[in-house]
Amino acid sequence: MPDLPGFVYAMLLAPLGLILVAAIVKTWQVREARNWPQAPGKVVTSVAELRDVKVFDDDREGGSRLERRNFANVTYEYSVGGRKLRCNRISIGEDLGNFQVAERLARYPAGSVVTVYYNPRHPDQAVLERDLPKGLWGCLGIGTVIVLGVVFGSAFGFNQTYAYLSNHVGRPDLAGLVVAFAAFGLVIALMGYAVHRQASMATRWPVVPGTIKLSGIEDYRRASEPGERRGTEMFGRRVTYTYQYQNVSYTNECARVAAGTPDASDEMLRRLMARYQDGATVEVRVNPANPAEATLDARGDGRMAFVLWGIAAIFAALALFVATRGG
Repeated sequence: MPDLPGFVYAMLLAPLGLILVAAIVKTWQVREARNWPQAPGKVVTSVAELRDVKVFDDDREGGSRLERRNFANVTYEYSVGGRKLRCNRISIGEDLGNFQVAERLARYPAGSVVTVYYNPRHPDQAVLERDLPKGLWGCLGIGTVIVLGVVFGSAFGFNQTYAYLSNHVGRPDLAGLVVAFAAFGLVIALMGYAVHRQASMATRWPVVPGTIKLSGIEDYRRASEPGERRGTEMFGRRVTYTYQYQNVSYTNECARVAAGTPDASDEMLRRLMARYQDGATVEVRVNPANPAEATLDARGDGRMAFVLWGIAAIFAALALFVATRGG
C-alpha cells in the first residue's frame, strides 16, 4: 500500500462512495416499486419545458446557484379508488435534465394510454417505469475497478516516482514538488485533450437556426472571503438561445456576466452583446445523440483546449526547472 495519509484516500474515493450509495438506494426503491399496484392511465401533456435546477457553485454564498435545464414534461392521469390523480414522474431514477428529452416525448405522446404504477400508501406517487437502467450494476462494477486501479495505481506510481527523483535531482527535498507539478500538468493536458475532442466532434453536428434570448438581472452574493461577514453583492445576467430539433424546443446558455453594480453589469453585457444581439438569429450546432446539448461556436470551444495545453506546458516547465536547477 502506498504510504499516503488516510484522508488522501478518503478524498479520492468519496465520489465513488456517494455514487455507490445512490445506486443502492435506487435499487431498494425499485424493489419496493415492484410490489406497487398498477392502473391504466392516459398522457395528457407531453412537451419539453425549462426547469430551474440547483447546481454546485462554490463562488456563491450558500455554495449553489440555479441553472435552467430542459426536461420532458410527461403528465398523465389515472384513477385510484375513484379519485382522479395526476403525476409527471416517469421513472425511479432521478432526472437531472438535458438528457433523453426527445426520446421520452416520443415514447409517451399526448393522448397515449399507459400503465401507471402507484404507491399504495401514497397513491399520488407514481411512475411509468420502475426498472433500473439495464447494466447499471455491471457498469458500476467496471467503473469501481477502474477507479480503484487509477487511485491506488496513481498513488503507487507517485510514490515510485518520488523515490526515483529523490536520488536523481539536485535537491531531494524538492522531489515532491516536481511530482506535484508534473501531475498537475498531466491532468490539465488530459482535460485539454477531452475539450479538443469534444469540439472536434461538435464541428460535425447538424446545424439548425436559433434565437438569442437575454435574461433579466440576477441579484446574489459571492462567497465570503476570510474575515468577511458576507460576500460582495453581485448583479448578473445570462444570454441564452432557443432552438428546435426534430420538432422539440430546447434552451441553452451561451454566456453569463456579473459585476458588483447593475451599471457595471450592463456595461459588460453591452460588450458581450456586440457578438450576441437580443433576438438575433444564430446557427446552432446540435448533438444528434442528445439534442439538449448544443453550441454556437464549436471552433471557439476548441480553442480552450490550447489554453489548457498552455497551462499544462507551464507546469511541465516548472517541474523540469525544479528538477534540473534545484530551486
